[in-house]
Amino acid sequence: MNATAKNAAPSGEGKLAENVMHFGRVLRAAGMPVGPGTVIEAVRAVEAAGLNRREDLYWALHAVFVNRRDQRELFDQAFYIFWRNPKILEKMMSILLPSFGAKGEDLPETREANRRLADALFPGAGEAPQPAAGEDEIVFDAAFTYSDQEALRKTDFETMSAEELVEARRAIARMRLPIMNVRTRRYRPDTRGSRIDMRAAMRANLRTGGDVIPLRWRSPRQRHPPLVILCDISGSMSRYSRMFLLFMHAITSDRDRVHTFVFGTRLTNITRHLRHRDVDVALARVTEAVDDWSAGTRIGKCLRDFNTDWSRRVLGQGALVLFISDGLDRDEAHGLEFEIERLHKSCRRLVWLNPLLRYDRYQAKAAGAQSLIRHVDEARTIHNLESMSGLAATLAQEWQGPQKARPRDRMGAVA
Repeated sequence: MNATAKNAAPSGEGKLAENVMHFGRVLRAAGMPVGPGTVIEAVRAVEAAGLNRREDLYWALHAVFVNRRDQRELFDQAFYIFWRNPKILEKMMSILLPSFGAKGEDLPETREANRRLADALFPGAGEAPQPAAGEDEIVFDAAFTYSDQEALRKTDFETMSAEELVEARRAIARMRLPIMNVRTRRYRPDTRGSRIDMRAAMRANLRTGGDVIPLRWRSPRQRHPPLVILCDISGSMSRYSRMFLLFMHAITSDRDRVHTFVFGTRLTNITRHLRHRDVDVALARVTEAVDDWSAGTRIGKCLRDFNTDWSRRVLGQGALVLFISDGLDRDEAHGLEFEIERLHKSCRRLVWLNPLLRYDRYQAKAAGAQSLIRHVDEARTIHNLESMSGLAATLAQEWQGPQKARPRDRMGAVA
């Protein structure tokens, strides 16, 4: 802890208020929603808690600044670095210094530190040094280099800085998900149709009163199928969950008949929360509705709840299902084999989106991943903007998969 803050009186004298203000600015620069009112509340909370112990300062600031579970890791790093924890400060500084290693040597774990926090604490550290006065400026030809947008599309969500996350958020908001239209059982009037509409023909004959019945034609109506999204928000998926929620909000705002569910240890329907036009309001409502954010994963139980309570409501007319998860199950895939097979038989197409598939050497060794891979139509990675765009292009194509029989319950009724 800073010496000035440690010796400050609880009444707000000295550097306490100023240090808390600067700490709030660091959190805001790192991407957390911190405003002037929040900083004032933080100063009052510190004055009420006192500075007798370091834990009191930590939890006083934590109670004010942290509003969601996904903000805990960022707050922890910012607190221990800003209030002078030497070990973590060295860890953060190591990602700003050049490192050299032998070919084939594993990268150090320090490279996985939070880039957004590094940008907030050390602004301009990654910028190129400016040439001194009198020195010739070196100019590079950028004809064969990558643009910022191209580099952003291939950057992993886990390693994005605060500025890159803002740009990625704007790009996701502009995304559209064109899903191919499918043939339904209903018909529509069509002068070039191949089937006679006898009711329309008889009504036309009654209006004219003639002996000749004018023929009316109809053709099958086409409409895009319902889209159902099941997203894993467990601790192993927490770094990608927020970007997935932005993606789901963009899809929900673009089309109708989109049903969204999140699951960790329990299943939660967040469809009506994502229908709000303001993405910040929508995510705030989702945060309030979900109780198991960044907790464990019980995929089999959550799929059983979905198949029991929601499948007949949302899987009609050949629904398309996007299942977003890494396949890591706390219950050791208990009951997952049966439930994922039932879900596969109840929908037109089941696509498994797994961020771990971005690794070339990934193998489905976990019991949950093995159960999932056997009962999905397609498995894709989704870890950056390029993979999201690829998903949209794939879903726009006509699906030529095998015709699957719809499941029936014990009484013989179609599920």
